[in-house]
Amino acid sequence: MTEFFDKHQALLDRALEALRQRAFWSPFPEIPSGKTYGETAREDGLAAFQALRDGVFVLPGHPNQRRLGAEVSAFGGALGITYPAADAATLIAAAQAVAPALAAASAQARVGVCLEALARLNRMSFLLGHATMHTTGQAFAMAFQAGGPHAQDRGLEAVAMAWDEMTRFAPQARWEKPQGKAAPILLDKHWTIVPAGLSLAIGCNTFPTWNSYSGIFASLATGNPVIVKPHPAAILPLALTVRVLREVLVQAGLPADSVLLAVDERGAEIAQDLATHPAVRLIDYTGSAAFGDWLRGHATQARLFTEEAGVNTVTIAATDDFAGMCDNLAFSLALYSGQMCTAPQNIYVPEAGIDTDQGRKSFDEVGLALAAAIDALLADPARAAGICGAIANPATLERVQQARTLGRVLRESAPLGQGRTAGPLLLALRDGDPACEREWFGPVAFVIAVADADAAIARATDLARRKGAITAALYDGDEARIARAAQAFAAAGVNLSVNLTGNIYVNQSAAFSDFHVTGANPAGNACLTDTAFVASRFRRAMWRRPAAA
Repeated sequence: MTEFFDKHQALLDRALEALRQRAFWSPFPEIPSGKTYGETAREDGLAAFQALRDGVFVLPGHPNQRRLGAEVSAFGGALGITYPAADAATLIAAAQAVAPALAAASAQARVGVCLEALARLNRMSFLLGHATMHTTGQAFAMAFQAGGPHAQDRGLEAVAMAWDEMTRFAPQARWEKPQGKAAPILLDKHWTIVPAGLSLAIGCNTFPTWNSYSGIFASLATGNPVIVKPHPAAILPLALTVRVLREVLVQAGLPADSVLLAVDERGAEIAQDLATHPAVRLIDYTGSAAFGDWLRGHATQARLFTEEAGVNTVTIAATDDFAGMCDNLAFSLALYSGQMCTAPQNIYVPEAGIDTDQGRKSFDEVGLALAAAIDALLADPARAAGICGAIANPATLERVQQARTLGRVLRESAPLGQGRTAGPLLLALRDGDPACEREWFGPVAFVIAVADADAAIARATDLARRKGAITAALYDGDEARIARAAQAFAAAGVNLSVNLTGNIYVNQSAAFSDFHVTGANPAGNACLTDTAFVASRFRRAMWRRPAAA
């Protein structure tokens, strides 16, 4: 049962090294190139996706009381795929039935399954890219990366961290206590990894694999059966993942129902029934704070790992590359139409203006320059479509309409082309406006006039502590103030980026290097991926007895 572990041990060893070094490393190429994935990979992936449309998605042996599925591409047209579906009680019973066998398997066997599944998913990255593109609205290049290699990086990171934690201590020991002139006390001690229980992964609409793989693979590696509950609008990427995992489990001699798919539909969701079952001990959740609050109030038997709403900020105090700053922020604001948990929203600018390499810039000049940079970035329709993609949820378009009335429009939002699309809306506001206090998920950002740079930093860090934030950015040339800001944002539990002007953006988070979310403010209570993310998914139990001398 360790064949897959032996096959991928070198990969695991390299991942462990990367975890500790925190330098750039990825085993899964992020460029959708035929040179890497095979000359026909692009065409094969598209053909595989098209073959799934208007069909029955097969999961051999999976509980199947009915078939559900109503996904609609953000670029137009229903996918027409139906999936096996079962009620919460049936899924829980199936997972409970296989839990002893999964727990009894060695850590090598479980980790080997995860490594083999990730390798196979990587070979399917073009199919996953198309599945992610049409269920989330991401443009293909981003969907390929986020739905494929970058998600696989996060999965591998979690597996490596889980392996490191499970093997941190010796599994057995001879314990010898001296007794002076008497014979020493000899005990043989053995420690067993005891999984926490059933694990529920509640997926989101915008990044179904990227946000779910860490929890899915961390739970499975540590011996917990996983029930994967996709968002009703983004089932296919996680259904493909479940199918691969079930195939590998069977080949490894482990029960396929160690991973199950919980498909539901709008108005008849089963997440609450699953989350509150006494057997469910782990819940990974990405989504609104409202449902996060519900889970905290009702799923009290489970350990929650959440990523929720937050208000990400940018503080502009000064810059020695005004054009580069504007271009960098324009891309961050436009990327996937702001539908990222890391996208900036509140941009604080001193009301008296800032010093730049182009001279003094007033508050209005900064705001209009950002708007002009967005216009230039999106001037070519094909490029705009490739950057912004489409809007995943119609409610996001309604939110943009609501936001138009909040302040002075610096840049209007408008459709970009095919499908459900909207360009960034940029508004000017005054500090203290209540609109700045909440997340406007989607292509909405505010340029906010504040007293000065120190006031901006104080406002941004206070907002993070109260409302949550995953990212923050600062543009400044005052090293003493930068140092103070770094401490202030760290105390608020926010990851800070300083003076980004090139091809790296505040939105981006790299596995094996960046700890995504700190878990230290209301935007999330867990981090991808630190030791705390995996350590509470299992416990150690000891048995001991006197040893023969």
